[in-house]
Amino acid sequence: MNMRLPPLNALRAFEAAARHLSFKKAADELNVTPAAISHQIKGLEADLGTPLFRRLNRALLLTDAGQLLLPDIRDGFQSFHRAMDRLRARSNENVLTVATAPSFAAKWLVPRLDRFSRAHPELDVRISASMQLVDYETEGVDIGIRFGRGGYPGVVSELLLTDTAFPVCSPRLLTGEHALTSPAELRHHVLLHDESWQTNYESFPTWGMWIAGAGIEGVDATRGTRFNMTSDVINAAIEGAGVALGRSSMVSGDIEAGRLVKPFDLSVPVEFAFYVVYKKANIEKPNVRAFRDWLFEEAGN
Repeated sequence: MNMRLPPLNALRAFEAAARHLSFKKAADELNVTPAAISHQIKGLEADLGTPLFRRLNRALLLTDAGQLLLPDIRDGFQSFHRAMDRLRARSNENVLTVATAPSFAAKWLVPRLDRFSRAHPELDVRISASMQLVDYETEGVDIGIRFGRGGYPGVVSELLLTDTAFPVCSPRLLTGEHALTSPAELRHHVLLHDESWQTNYESFPTWGMWIAGAGIEGVDATRGTRFNMTSDVINAAIEGAGVALGRSSMVSGDIEAGRLVKPFDLSVPVEFAFYVVYKKANIEKPNVRAFRDWLFEEAGN
């Protein structure tokens, strides 16, 4: 054998073919053609000066030389993979990936995130905002905030925030003609409807529920403008485009900042809540633990 190493692609082809005892399966794994695998193996055998396979009509077997070579080649590729895994882990150790719904990210998480970044400047937070369910096992998400009933299979879920729903509007609607001094004045204003959650949660509070609970007559709960994103509903209310049925978790920041007001005291409970969600093993990571603890501190505040 030559002292120089054979081409890496030839060694990969040999390891895969030897493991499967099939050129076709090796080709499928490496995304090449069986002819390419055969060509690589022939080149490797020529380079080493010895056959590595016995090619039978319906079978492929390793020669003595092939059996001698395989364990060390396999160990070599496993070492490559371990080295790459260690490098990736090092490059990602200061990155924290957080999954949540877009509106929760926009109206609750992001406005507070600067406080976490100042406390942990060594961490880079990546927000993965989507209405789709996250597979915490395969998608590389460290921790998430999920809206629902909790008790999700395969992950730890801890109650973070409960919600109530109540009308909110721009302060401008509290003055002028048809000022919102009583719930009956709603008949003169556009109702803003949030359909983003109602599609998946039948018991989610609606204007019809609130109006019935308030005992108001003469207000058509079916009319108004409809949105498929909570943040758009809230922004429309801030701009004075109508009255929204806001949720406490989503509108508290805008109320505190004076962009929204709560014209009436009546609230209705929201059956669902926000939960912190993570794989059980993830809580052993200092970065995940720090973010989890920060979330509960913010929710408590």
